[in-house]
Amino acid sequence: MNVILPGGRDTNPQALSARYRAVRARTEALAAPLSAEDQVVQSMPDASPTKWHRAHTTWFFETFLLLPLLPGYWRVREEYGFLFNSYYEAAGPRHARPQRGMLTRPSCSEVADYRGAVDEAMDELLRDPPQQAPVLVELGLQHEEQHQELLLTDILHALSTNPLRPAYEPGWREPEPAGPVRMLDGPPGMAEIGHDGSGFAFDSETPRHHAYLAPYRIASGMVTNDEWLAFMEAGGYGEPLLWMSDGWAARHAEGWEAPLYWERRGDSWMQFGLGGLKPVDPAMPVRHISWYEADAFARWAGRRLPTEEEWEAAGALPAFAEAEGIAWQWTGSPYRPYPGFRPWPGAVGEYNGKFMINQMVLRGGSQATPPGHTRRSYRNFFPPGARWQFSGVRLAEDAA
Repeated sequence: MNVILPGGRDTNPQALSARYRAVRARTEALAAPLSAEDQVVQSMPDASPTKWHRAHTTWFFETFLLLPLLPGYWRVREEYGFLFNSYYEAAGPRHARPQRGMLTRPSCSEVADYRGAVDEAMDELLRDPPQQAPVLVELGLQHEEQHQELLLTDILHALSTNPLRPAYEPGWREPEPAGPVRMLDGPPGMAEIGHDGSGFAFDSETPRHHAYLAPYRIASGMVTNDEWLAFMEAGGYGEPLLWMSDGWAARHAEGWEAPLYWERRGDSWMQFGLGGLKPVDPAMPVRHISWYEADAFARWAGRRLPTEEEWEAAGALPAFAEAEGIAWQWTGSPYRPYPGFRPWPGAVGEYNGKFMINQMVLRGGSQATPPGHTRRSYRNFFPPGARWQFSGVRLAEDAA
């Protein structure tokens, strides 16, 4: 049976099986440099152990595809339905998120067995997939790609708490910065915002709608470490007039004086990354900053953060650089539903819609984002105090 996803992706059984195997194999490849001890640790409630990411993405396929669509299928272990649910209330109760690091059992090898058993059952399902399967498989693969990025950001945070500062991958290659940044005239007037229907999109990217953009300018690239050092040396972290009240409170409560993973060594700054502890590169875009810090910097620079609509419209400009591959970019927009938004039906409808409060939108994509995962309409979102993601800033200003 051939089924065409909205947007025209051909999901014949062979192509769908090949994509499924490729995405699942990439998760295992990302986990391969890590020891069993590395994969169990949880360094904060917002992060999850690598082992849990591997199991949870498997739980997704088991819960939303195999149980309802493969006749005679039973869970590999009934307890896994409780242990590896994340936030799907409609799918039943779950283990508390802050306690995921306490799950020394099942072991990493048992999780590998779980993944293998589910993959074998998925192979059977995809030989002749039911009509509704391809859309759910694609959602599951997009979900797994999101967890591939989280696997990297979460283990980076965990390794950063180790005094040995062990590298996730000593040969990790940092992206190349784009070079000099200039202000571009953004396309003003009525803009079409949201997914255009070509290929996959999450429900939060729809429906496509019109938004009015007042004349504005937007930076061709991102704020660099060198510029951030100037902000720090000018006392930006100590000037309350630059900060939102909540951000000022967070800055004091958590002792922010520099981006996350920056360490002072003598007269120099070092930065811990997936390749280990290295000198801060002045030319690289700054990363691991919260929305509060990005907003304070923009105010210090005499500019502002772009709205997500400005970012999306400007993303089509030929000179718009560093759109992805380095760091997600904070916008000035809260994560709220588009006009006419409707979540997906059923339990998968909990994927995005219920988080549309107390979050800020980021656009673009980071060095940890799987290749091909993002698009201009993609809406990432995190609380304004989050710093452990690869998050940076691009500036904008009113043109009037």
